[in-house]
Parts: sequence; C-alpha cells; structure tokens
Amino acid sequence: MKKIILSLAVLGSVYAFGQLDRSVQPKAGEAPQINIAEPATFELSNGIKVIVSENHRQPKVAFNLVMGGDPILEGPKAGVSDFVSSMIMSGTSNRTKDQIDSEKDFIGAYLSASSSSVYLSCLTKHMDKGLELMLDITMNANFPESEFERNKKLFESGLLSAKSSPGEMANNAERKALFPNNNPYGEIMTEESLKSITRDDVLAYFNMSFTPQDAYLVIVGDITIEEAKTLAEAKFGSWKGEAAHKANFNKGYFPKGNRVIFVEKPGAVQSVITIAHPIEMMPGNPDQIKLSVMNKILGGGGFGTRLMQNLREDKAYTYGAYSSLDVDRYGSYISASGNFRNDVTDSAIVQFLHEFTNITEGEVTDEELELNKMSMSGSFARSLESPQTIARFALSTYRNNLPADYYQTYLKNLMAVSKADVLEVAKKYITPNNLNIIVVGSPDVLDKIKKFDADGKIEMFDAFGNVSKKVEYTAVDMTASDILSNALMAFTSTASLEEAKAKVDGVKTYAMEGEAAMAGAPFALAVKEYMMEGKKSYSSLSVPSMGMEVQKEVFNAEKGMTSGMGQAGPVKNEMTADELAEKHAEFNLLGLDYMNLLDGEGVKVMGALEEEGKKYIVVQYTSGENLKTAYFNAETYLLEKSVVMVEMPDGSKAEMVNTFSDYKAVDGFMFATSRKQVMGPQAVTFSNIVIKLNETLDEGLFKI
Repeated sequence: MKKIILSLAVLGSVYAFGQLDRSVQPKAGEAPQINIAEPATFELSNGIKVIVSENHRQPKVAFNLVMGGDPILEGPKAGVSDFVSSMIMSGTSNRTKDQIDSEKDFIGAYLSASSSSVYLSCLTKHMDKGLELMLDITMNANFPESEFERNKKLFESGLLSAKSSPGEMANNAERKALFPNNNPYGEIMTEESLKSITRDDVLAYFNMSFTPQDAYLVIVGDITIEEAKTLAEAKFGSWKGEAAHKANFNKGYFPKGNRVIFVEKPGAVQSVITIAHPIEMMPGNPDQIKLSVMNKILGGGGFGTRLMQNLREDKAYTYGAYSSLDVDRYGSYISASGNFRNDVTDSAIVQFLHEFTNITEGEVTDEELELNKMSMSGSFARSLESPQTIARFALSTYRNNLPADYYQTYLKNLMAVSKADVLEVAKKYITPNNLNIIVVGSPDVLDKIKKFDADGKIEMFDAFGNVSKKVEYTAVDMTASDILSNALMAFTSTASLEEAKAKVDGVKTYAMEGEAAMAGAPFALAVKEYMMEGKKSYSSLSVPSMGMEVQKEVFNAEKGMTSGMGQAGPVKNEMTADELAEKHAEFNLLGLDYMNLLDGEGVKVMGALEEEGKKYIVVQYTSGENLKTAYFNAETYLLEKSVVMVEMPDGSKAEMVNTFSDYKAVDGFMFATSRKQVMGPQAVTFSNIVIKLNETLDEGLFKI
C-alpha cells in the first residue's frame, strides 16, 4: 500500500506541472561531450607498440597482446588457424594444460588466447605471476600431439553438425559468395581440409603469426605510465621474431545482376534467406557513421526497423529479420537475413528486395532518424563504462590510422547525420540489383526462387560454401535382396543367408557399454544399452563423474518408460499406446532394421556412389515411419553410414546422420566400436564401445 501511495504522489506532482503533449516529438538534445583521455603510447626495441590507459578505480590490470601481421591464407588446409585458437592454451614447453589452469585459477586471473592474440586480466598484486603465464603461452606454446588428436575429433563432430545446421550453412555460403578468392574470410574448414592438417601445420602457423614485429600491447587499469614502460620492456622487450606477415587481399566479389545461391537442406520446413553484397569501405571512412545509421534504420536491431516492421509485423512471415554492417580492412559488406516458411520464401525475397531498393529512393522519416540515432548514442555511451572499451578504441585508432579524435567526436558526428546523408550513402553503397541472394532450404522452393536470378541459373553450394557436386549414382547389377543379404552375411561373417539367419536367431541377449562425447559438453558421458529376447530393452546416458543419470528408456513389451533431467528437475513419462506400437514394430535385438526387408520389398536401390574417397552401395527404405538411406561399403558390405529423415514434434523433418567405424569381431559378428550421430546442432561421438552377446542380464533392468 505504501508503494502505491508513493507512486500516486509522484504521478500527481507530474500532472500538477502540466500534461505532456505526446503529439509533438521531443527535440534531440545537444550531443554530450565525450571526454576520453588520450592513452600514452611508446614502442619497445623489438617493434611492439604499447598503448597504456590508466584507470585506478579498481586494483586490476589487463594486458592484451595483438599480433600486427595480416591473416595467413590457408588454402587446402583451411582451418589451421582454428586449431591454433583452440590449442594455444593446451600446454607449453614449461607447463601442461592442467598446470596453466591451476596457476591462473590460484591467482584468480582470466587468461585467454586466439590465433592472433593473448589476453590477461588479474589483480594488480598478481601482475607478475599473470604475465609469467601470458608470456609462456605467447613464446612457448607447444601444441601437444594428444591435444591435437582430441581437437581433431571435436572438429570432425563440429563439421558433421554444421552439415545439418541451416544457420551455419547460410553463413558459410555467404562468406564464400562475398569473398571467393584470395581473402581469409572466404576460407572455411571442410572435412577434406581437416584431414590434411597436421600438428606441424599448426606449429608453423603459430610461429609465423606470433612475432613482436608490429604487434600491439594494450595495457589498461591500475598501473602508471612509468610502471608500464618499465614492465613492458622487462617482460616483452627480449622477445625476438621474424618480420610480421603482410598480404594484400581482394575486397570481395561484386556480382553483375542479382545472383541466387541455393544450399539444399532436405526436409527443411523453413528457408534461411540471406541477402548480401560487399562494399568498398575501410574503417574510419567519413561515410561509415552515416552508413551505420542507414543500416540501423534498415534492420540493425529492434522492432522499429524497416525489415522487422515489414516482414514480421505487417506480413507475419517470420519472427525476426535483421541487417548488419561489417566494416573491416580485409573486406567489408552489408547483409540482411531471416528464417521463413517454405510457402513464403519467394514472397520474403520480394520484400527484402523492396526494402533494399526503397531505402535508396527516398529520405527516411524524421522519427526513424532521431529514434535510431538516439539508440546508437545510448549504446555508445554505455560502452564507455568499460575500461576495455577505451583500450579497444585506442587500438582501433592506431591499427586503422583513424583521426586522433575519432572517438571523442563520434557522438557529435553521429547526431549531425541528416536524412539527406542517409539517402546519399544508401545510393552510394547499396546495390539493389547486384545482390547475392542465398537460400538454404528444401528443394521444393527451387522453382520459386529462380526468377530472382539475373540469368535464371541458380548456383548450388554445399554446406561449406563450395560449389556442390551433383550426387551421381552408377548402376549396380544387383537387386535390393542381393545387397541386403550380402550385408547380413558380412555382419555375421557367414557364407550363406540361411547360416546368417540361424546365427542371428542364436543371440538371446545383447549388452553394449561405451563412452559418449557431445560437442561443447565439458564432461564425459557413459552410454549403456541392454536387450533381451521377448522384446525387452534398456538404455541410459549418464555422467559418471557427477553420479547423474541424464536419460533412460525402459521397454518390456507390455510397458515403456522414459526419464531424464528437465529444467525443473527429473522428468518421467510412460510411453503412449502409439509409442509402444512403434517400439514393437521397430524392435530388433541386434539393431538390424533391414532384416524384415531381405526379400527386397519396399527397398529402392540407389546405386554405387563415391563419397570422400570411399565407394558405397546405397539403398533407401522406410524404417518405422522414417525414410532411411543406408550406405554399405562396396567391398565389405558393412554399414558405414545411414541418413534418417526424422519427424519432429512440430511436424518438421530433420536429418539424423549416423556413421559407423572401427569394426571388430565379437563372437563371430562384426560390430562398429566407434559411432557418430548428428542431428541439427547436436553431435554425439560414441567410442570405446564394448559389446557382449548371450551374457546373463539382470531381469530387474526391464522392470517398470
């Protein structure tokens, strides 16, 4: 009651001074004066440029060492720099990864690194110890072989996941479309390039990239200029290295006429649409602030932008549509994107093109201009609360040869942008008839989007932005029955179908235990699966280190139950009648879903296919209610890959890709001891799989 009374009192006082006339837009105030202290700068004898910004509000100091060389083109080994970023803190010639982690945690420091920088933040009193760790990584990172192999497996899982992630596929296609040749932004790791990368490549990239010549050391925090000079020379002055790598890159591919690029995502119920083109602009260009305002109005964030108002609020085509402006000395571009239902894919492109054209043909409104300038002003002012922002501004000023007062006068220049300025830069930089129109989605939309291409010829890209190779099967002189029979005989190591069936019938119990790793998960998982004749099964996924069961499923022919960890705690559900019927229909003690199809009925022979250097015999059939494509090794007939179109709860379809490797004999059967499963962004790798047949199982496992 007290709060209500106080609120009413405040409201009454406002009313007493007169009501606001909300029909009149308030005038923007004067641009606030920005007082950014100019940092001190000096150069060490080995070529490192040091930038120091004092800030004594807290007893903390941060060091950011940024290499001064240009990116190194990686060519057929695209992805080497990703290895450097992920492994640089994995150990040095003096310390293991565990020792680095332990020492930095002991002093409460934050330490990170990438393929071109090392960053340290710590209490001032721990500065010497923190710098010791920072310098050890900078000069002595040794990229252990064991960590290289571990990271290679993680990248393999990540690439599998990328092949089924529409967002990543669109991003890869955009980079390749904008910067196809002689530009680091167009270099994308692929499965082929990953296989070619060695630990020696990673070391060579690191040694070439990490050198003091032309590097920048930015120091921010509780330290005086004189202390910084003494410390920088003492710690970094003795570091020696080769001249920094320098290169010239193309500034992007500018299409002549609109160009449509399509990336196939089978089963997709939505299209990811990206409209983009490069622009000729370097950081600090006098037009950059004006173009930033134009981008903010077009779709640069918030519900009031033109793209959002048109595509979401008016047409209801999407939850969100945005644009972005990226200005960089190695290549600049403007882009707009969103996710749209298949049936409105072409309509959405029409509206994107309309907005790209419209902003070049007439001035924006006073309201659009003022609201977006005020939003940008507020974001800039809030960023100044962080000492690191000042250091970032100083680094940008020096690296990009900006005017010394560029950031001090930023708000003044921002607030001076007029409607005429916005129209001028839109006309100058936006090319509505020379765009890259990228669509990731179902082949069903292909005919609809062909009309947007200037010459009517759609370019097909794969998941990594390369020109896709048409899948071409060659005919095989085999029936479906022949292929599946050979597969069963290969699995059972038998010479006849009758012998193979008898061997399968002799299996009464199946037990599998192994390890599982999910991309991005910080802990190892344990997987268990048990099956018994009479249609009984048990499977679980757990975290041994935490004693926690993440997921479990039990089925005993009469009942079924699933349980797992939800956001609010454990969740337990009994299987419905439909789910039980599906379990009955799909149950197979050894997982051979094709055994019921040995006569070839309902199986389509796709043919022979060569993929990633391997030859397969491919068949397609329905497993349960899902379409499955099975890839059998053309020589051994062992199953090495399956692609299943899984129907999701919302009615959409998603690809689940399983790969099988490291086959080993178990009681005369050939089982894969390594597996990978990818669906959408989720990638799981199963390893160290141990399988036992016809062992006594505890009946209690199957009780519900």
